[in-house]
Amino acid sequence: MARRDKQTKFIFVTGGVVSSIGKGLTAASLAALLEARGLRVTMLKLDPYLNVDPGTMNPTQHGEVFVTDDGTETDLDLGHYERFTSIQMNRHNNFTTGRIYNAVIQKERRGEYLGATIQVIPHVTDEIKDHILRGVGPNVDIAIVEVGGTVGDIESLPFLEAIRQLRREVGHQNALNLHVTLVPYIRAAGELKTKPTQHSVRELQNIGIVPDMIVCRTEQPIPAEMKKKISLFCNVPPDCVISAQDVSTIYELPEALHSEGLDYRACELLGIWSPEPNLSAWREIVQVIKSPDLPTVRIAIVGKYVDLADSYKSLHEALTHGGIANRVRVELDYVDSETFEHNPDSVTTRLGGAHAVLVPGGFGKRGIEGKIRAVRYARETSTPYLGICLGMQVAVLEFARNVAGLSGANSTEFDPECGFPVVDLMDEQRGVTSKGGTMRLGAYPCTIEPGSLAWDVYGSGSINERHRHRWEFNNQFREVLETAGMRLSGLSPDGKLVEMVELPSHPWFLGCQFHPEFKSRPLKPHPLFSAFIKSAATHAAGAGKRRRERSSTQAEIVVN
Repeated sequence: MARRDKQTKFIFVTGGVVSSIGKGLTAASLAALLEARGLRVTMLKLDPYLNVDPGTMNPTQHGEVFVTDDGTETDLDLGHYERFTSIQMNRHNNFTTGRIYNAVIQKERRGEYLGATIQVIPHVTDEIKDHILRGVGPNVDIAIVEVGGTVGDIESLPFLEAIRQLRREVGHQNALNLHVTLVPYIRAAGELKTKPTQHSVRELQNIGIVPDMIVCRTEQPIPAEMKKKISLFCNVPPDCVISAQDVSTIYELPEALHSEGLDYRACELLGIWSPEPNLSAWREIVQVIKSPDLPTVRIAIVGKYVDLADSYKSLHEALTHGGIANRVRVELDYVDSETFEHNPDSVTTRLGGAHAVLVPGGFGKRGIEGKIRAVRYARETSTPYLGICLGMQVAVLEFARNVAGLSGANSTEFDPECGFPVVDLMDEQRGVTSKGGTMRLGAYPCTIEPGSLAWDVYGSGSINERHRHRWEFNNQFREVLETAGMRLSGLSPDGKLVEMVELPSHPWFLGCQFHPEFKSRPLKPHPLFSAFIKSAATHAAGAGKRRRERSSTQAEIVVN
């Protein structure tokens, strides 16, 4: 097991009663509070499913795949971790049961266990503890370790046993257990109920873990008497029963939990002295989001994973950050791109009220023609457009077909035999088409052309953004598309790969091969989303002016 020179304190976060109870946001908010106290924090997510990583999992079942700078495909909670803190996640901050068992099996095959019978205890639990300690790294004051799933799930048992052992090994004064649970409000009875929390804590205690703090997810305020009841039945002090009442925006959560004393009690239990946190920046963000006087901009997101909001979680938050930067309220309309395939006439009806159109990333052929119709609408109506990853590729397809005259232009991902493969698998080193093609994952540099829209957005000629894709802009079609009016404003430093495209003839039209949403934070909105929302606000103001002018003209006609 990895050894440590500095004794890091640990906070183990578990959850009970139901999934999606808010463990990730609770952990991220606590990390934000501890950072605001001047402490050095890191975070880890332990996922109990058997997949080696979430890269092949369906977004409508699991939510988005978050990508780190080093190219690791991770759980979406790591997006919350990065957005709420200054931490830069990497492959050591997230691991699954599949990855743990894979490591154990490889060691067994290499003979590292010297012929021992391999068992969950100690071999699997030792591997989990080793991964945790390796993920923490040096010079960290507090490591917050979130265990995915729900207490009582059979998949979570090895992780729970590992954190039970780890706390004993580092000393109880150096670790605490924080359990997130549910206090439901029964509307028919008009009462909050503590029994689910009691059962969840009992389940945790049955496997040897005694919570030091309980965070109660609830719709209604929890009275002091009810906190005392939870304290009595769950064997925790009353001031360690923390109410996490539903909030209108997730960015209220740090201050809400601070007002409940979460960070103070955590530091006290761990024997850490730190100053009071300065939460003024978080308060300002919340004030902007909740201001009733803000103008509203409507963004149509045309995708195919619209049945689950978490499929585009980072994108949703990045657009919110763009609204914060521009002091506008962002209203998101998720549109299933297949709708436009079944009913092409609905494009104008559905997108007519949008102030901007965004096509996000994705994989597979389903809904592609609907996305291309959305791009054409945005191009022909001068509506601001942002295409991300696949959204850039469909913008290239639409332009090639309807402007450059390459009828039937397509991507070999969707039609391997198409006549004009303007998007194809490329050899990353040579910049030519390839039959293989590897997934580009993680941060890659991009050089921006001076004088372009992209240059205006970033204010720099060199950027670094995260990727997750396999197909690329086909260099064989550069000249014909540039001649037709498309500007290739962002390239890899060696010029072999196209990273950004735009249309100079359009008020605001930009496509990027990377995923800028992964690097946006509420305290530091990504410049691309800030600029996109600004263009939407300008378009909305122009649309309002045109409506007023039409109304004025019609009134004059009536009078005359």
